[in-house]
Amino acid sequence: MTKLNKLKWVVAIAAAFFVGTTFASKVSAATVNNDYALSSNQGSSLRTSNNVIIAHATAVYAPAKNVAIYENREWSNTTAYVQYVVGDGGKIYRVGAEGYQAWGAGSWANANAPVQIELAQTYSSSEFKQDYITYVNLLRSSAIKYGIPTDVDSSAWRGVKSHLWVTNHVWGNHTDPYGYLASHGVTKAQFTHDVKYGFSSSGNNVNPTPTPTPKPTRPANKKAVHVTYALHQKGKKWLNPVKDFGSGSNGFAGVPNSKHDMLYIKVNRGSIKYRVHTKEDGWLPWVHKGNKNDTVNGVAGIKGHTIDGVQMYYTTPKGETYQQAYYRSQTAQRTGYLGTCADNGSVAGYDSFAGMLGEPLDRLQIHINDNSKY
Repeated sequence: MTKLNKLKWVVAIAAAFFVGTTFASKVSAATVNNDYALSSNQGSSLRTSNNVIIAHATAVYAPAKNVAIYENREWSNTTAYVQYVVGDGGKIYRVGAEGYQAWGAGSWANANAPVQIELAQTYSSSEFKQDYITYVNLLRSSAIKYGIPTDVDSSAWRGVKSHLWVTNHVWGNHTDPYGYLASHGVTKAQFTHDVKYGFSSSGNNVNPTPTPTPKPTRPANKKAVHVTYALHQKGKKWLNPVKDFGSGSNGFAGVPNSKHDMLYIKVNRGSIKYRVHTKEDGWLPWVHKGNKNDTVNGVAGIKGHTIDGVQMYYTTPKGETYQQAYYRSQTAQRTGYLGTCADNGSVAGYDSFAGMLGEPLDRLQIHINDNSKY
């Protein structure tokens, strides 16, 4: 997603609903609507170095047309817009001009991406399928057009890159589009495959994912890993630590319907790093220790600032069976746990982080294993 205040964006997009006349042109077997394209004297006049295509998701459940209208109207105030917005059942709306810098993912990405594409979010499975096919094919065709590899999030500094890749390798705190894709059952591996091969005009995979050849099995060297963690209740005190997870009030960290401002996590073997997102500060730095008495280096969070997101990565000791952190959360504004997260993004759910930004996180569960136990 682009650099916008989400709550302001939701309100503004909802208010931006109107009907325009369509001037369309054909691009990659999809129709491009130019009604909301910036004029030649709007947006950046700087040309791009053609090294990456950036894949975004909007992070708001709103029509793609509304997003395009908003970016067209507010680009100079928000300093945020991209070249294309995809949604509304596979439609493409142009905002910025290809080959000129958009303002979507920080200075490096903006300078190196001739095309950045937003995927609008919908709850409809049928609409998502149409949107996804168009999104994938537009990412792929844009990469081919500019001589950019169609590999997604590779270690190379050229290719199709998610906003999460930019965050992890360059700058920022956004994690799209994987959380949204996962909510519709699309994994990172599937997305990578689809962008590389694309879809036919009938919506079928051009090169379906092959059945992998079984790898020779190695003797297992799986060790039991236990994780201990605790949340600090905002305005009160540290709550009792929790080991792994369970049922009932002792099976999670936190107090239902409450706000929390600090978190510590530690493991009995291997290592874990973690960070929190607060409503006041955004994503805070990574923490590598777990000590509630060390609020500088041993705790994630700032006293008095409300946590609404948590992210973590577990590192397995060399020679042992690979394991990772599986974790999930609830918020004070919803019933039931949100989707399960895995630190390498391998399960469907809110894979990029636990929580719902803008909603206080009121409970957290974690365990370390080679598969999810939720």
